Amino acid sequence: YTLSLHDALPIFSQLSAKNDALTSKISTASSLKSQLLQLDSALGDRIRTGDLAPTPTISNASVATVARSTTSTQAGNYSLEVFSLAKPQTLMGPAYAASTSTVGSGTLTLRFGNVAGGSFTADPDHSSVDIQIPSGATLADVARAINSSGAGVNAYVANAADGARLVLKGAEGAKNGFVLEATEASGDPGLSTLAWNPSTGDPSQLLATSADASFAIDGVAMTSSTNKVAAAVPGVSLTLTGTNVGNPATIGINDPSSAIESFMTDFTSALNSIVEALNTATDPLSGDLARDDGARNLRRNLAALGSTVIMPNAAANAPKTLSELGLAIGRDGTFSFDAAKLQSQMANNPSGVAAMFTSGLYGVFGTVDKITRNATSIGVPGSLGVSLTTYTAQQKKLTDDTAKIADQQESVRARLASQLNAANVAISNSKSTQSYLQAQIAMWTKSGN
Repeated sequence: YTLSLHDALPIFSQLSAKNDALTSKISTASSLKSQLLQLDSALGDRIRTGDLAPTPTISNASVATVARSTTSTQAGNYSLEVFSLAKPQTLMGPAYAASTSTVGSGTLTLRFGNVAGGSFTADPDHSSVDIQIPSGATLADVARAINSSGAGVNAYVANAADGARLVLKGAEGAKNGFVLEATEASGDPGLSTLAWNPSTGDPSQLLATSADASFAIDGVAMTSSTNKVAAAVPGVSLTLTGTNVGNPATIGINDPSSAIESFMTDFTSALNSIVEALNTATDPLSGDLARDDGARNLRRNLAALGSTVIMPNAAANAPKTLSELGLAIGRDGTFSFDAAKLQSQMANNPSGVAAMFTSGLYGVFGTVDKITRNATSIGVPGSLGVSLTTYTAQQKKLTDDTAKIADQQESVRARLASQLNAANVAISNSKSTQSYLQAQIAMWTKSGN
């Protein structure tokens, strides 16, 4: 079938109208997608600032670092005075010619407890560890055997000025001191040279004694076997890094109530901007996306936002939905915010409210992020992402069809032009023949001829 010029004109008009409609659909769907992504990005940025959850700070960062450890963090101020840090025991062995020097064979035994005042008190809760040393083992082999024993003691060979020395470093805390015993294998002596205990060993080999950290919170004296302190301040973990005797630092935990209320007001406004655009786009009479699955599914998901459980792991009495924080939705799909309801929740369960404004799978950001990803993904059936892909593909096909018809139209035009030119030549030739014949006839009919 060859397209005639007469047929092409209405088809061009139809294709142009379809292209305009698709352009409007793509523009509207892209705008909705952009609004969702902007909201999602803004929420993520705001959550990461940390001002929507109680966030600890410290006035002297050289003394300790602080971090929020649980959702039970309470706003307030606490003083921290560090008297001493937790330390590990460090033990240095006798000097050998080199790390490759053999040490004999047998069994080394690490026993743990408190080393103080030239004596050792074993910790009954800390089992001893036996380390087998084979025949021909070197000082470096001993270090590797200790490290692989799981004893919690780090060993290495230090090349000191007087030779190679085995250095052992334990864990922090007074009860993590240790002694090293040796049982030599028969006929292969030498391993006992590495043994050490405070009552008979060379005291110069004990480079550092293990100790607990000593500090005070609000003047209350406390100790810790490590410099990582989990429960001294409710909901805050401390890592002690220095001392500040006589000059307490202040640990401050902000009250996020006003920030959360401001956030909810802005969040409601942002949601309503999207809902307004959705209402226009899905208007049954004039909306570009009136019958679009992606737009309708997005509208349904937003309508359910207030009642959706966004904190499935929350405690029994903690808020689990945005409606409990004052977010409500009207019949037209628009949102409203009841600040009094939020304030009541903040008064009764501040940590539960604050937990909803942290990053992770659950909470406000996690929920909105999931809605956004589902709506914009091209891999989720019935999403705006799929709609955009479909409309774009349809518009490309229209463009290709229009180009094809234009090519056909040009072919018809060229053919008709050729036919017209041939007709003109034929007519011209006919006129020449006619003139010749008329001249002959005139001559034949001339008087006297």
